[in-house]
Amino acid sequence: MSEHVSSGQETPRRLERLLLDHTMPPDAPLIRCGDENVSRAELTESAFALARVLTECGVGTGEPVVYIVGRGATAVAAMFGVWLAGAVYVPLNGRHTEHELIRQLQESAPAIVIADAATCDLVPAGYTCVLADAVGQWRVIRTGLPLARTALPADAALLMRTSGTVSKPKAVVLRHEGVLAGIDTVVDRIRGSSTRRRSDDRPPQPNLIPTSLALWAGVWNTIFAMRISAPVVVMDRFETLQFAEIVRTYGITSSILAPAMMSMLVEDERITDLSPLRIVRSISAPLSPVQARRFHERFGVMVLNSYGQTELGSEIAGWTTRDIREYGDRKLGAVGRVHPGIGIKVLDEEGRALGVGESGEIFVSSPFSVLTEQSTGFDQDRIADGFLRTGDIGYLDEDGFIWVEGRVSDMINRGGLKVVPGEVEEALRELPDIQDACVAGIPDPRLGEVPVAWVIAAQGRAVEPLTVAEQLRQTLAGYKIPIDFRIVDGDFPRSEIGKVLRRELVQQYVPIEETANS
Repeated sequence: MSEHVSSGQETPRRLERLLLDHTMPPDAPLIRCGDENVSRAELTESAFALARVLTECGVGTGEPVVYIVGRGATAVAAMFGVWLAGAVYVPLNGRHTEHELIRQLQESAPAIVIADAATCDLVPAGYTCVLADAVGQWRVIRTGLPLARTALPADAALLMRTSGTVSKPKAVVLRHEGVLAGIDTVVDRIRGSSTRRRSDDRPPQPNLIPTSLALWAGVWNTIFAMRISAPVVVMDRFETLQFAEIVRTYGITSSILAPAMMSMLVEDERITDLSPLRIVRSISAPLSPVQARRFHERFGVMVLNSYGQTELGSEIAGWTTRDIREYGDRKLGAVGRVHPGIGIKVLDEEGRALGVGESGEIFVSSPFSVLTEQSTGFDQDRIADGFLRTGDIGYLDEDGFIWVEGRVSDMINRGGLKVVPGEVEEALRELPDIQDACVAGIPDPRLGEVPVAWVIAAQGRAVEPLTVAEQLRQTLAGYKIPIDFRIVDGDFPRSEIGKVLRRELVQQYVPIEETANS
């Protein structure tokens, strides 16, 4: 295993030190996942055991190692084991189809593939495969053919995939120092805004991770927990009752949730209380004011929004408790204020800078990430003067809060008039008959595109399209009114993190006249 010591120079900070320097007692449970409790000593031993296996297999510094993510505790051990071997951690989602996994393996060009019993048969014969029997038990079950390997910088820590909302999903290189610096900025801002201080003799509260460790939100928040020497409770799959039970069992007062998870909790009649939870940080997607307000009114929990980009390796902006005390509900719906060191600008379609309150595309720069085509894998048109094109539409207000209104790729061009789906969705959610809504553009031979709305009725209510259209006209310009309203039973199609898959709704859409003629 590489020691990563540079002669005559200060040793670069690396993520594996978060485990090695963790302050919890060796026998204390560090990772909890279901009925599985793994102590700090067990996790450290497991990580070193994997590192030895990888080294014996000839894995070199900076070479990608894929882990097809299974159970949470094993995923954490795999992540640190890869780093201890000097390699680059590449998590792939074990819930992908075989076709998706094979394609992403080919794109990652890994030195080794780690899998568990449920996914090892999906690994093609050409790859060397290490079986994760359990935490601490790693064994080579197949030796593959010599393959062309990707050469990455020695300080590369992770290859994380983008969501693919702006362009084809790509693997983004995140570096040890950049991830640590970004997390330190968030930690310092959160601690600096709090009037409460934990006594040194009281152990830190567990960090609850309700999302898969194959996703950047899960990885980042696990690293965050290790940075503050906190234990971690991992949910392999989000379930409302299990979340409420974990909160009660471990006395968790602060957690993260995706907007869709908050909606699921609000809608679950079996859950009437989330005590002692006091604060929820929203992750993965913009949280609408209506969603935030419903969650707060139902459970009395304060909602802090946040905003990040995988390719920048950290949060871009977020709320603090000080912001809540100062602004209260007046900024409800904003994703927060920019963290120190982050640069942000809002540009129009011609690339001109926009002023306060003017909507355009958000561009971000960060000292924690090297934004070049070579370092990120992105097309050059996503990077300009060191700023990354986020693909998000939004604006900055007079107090420095960022408001995200939607995606550039979701914008509807109705005969030259631009419709932002998020604005229409928010207006629909405000109506008493509607629980949730999704708006997308449908091709139109005359106007190019027209908006269509898919809506979920509020419990015990009925949605009448003509009535809804008339109600919307009280707050929206006529060209923003959807030309059709489709009632959805159950829920929208969603990604694993809970984002609505608009493209699936559009693909399934059949105009009424076509349905009548079929």
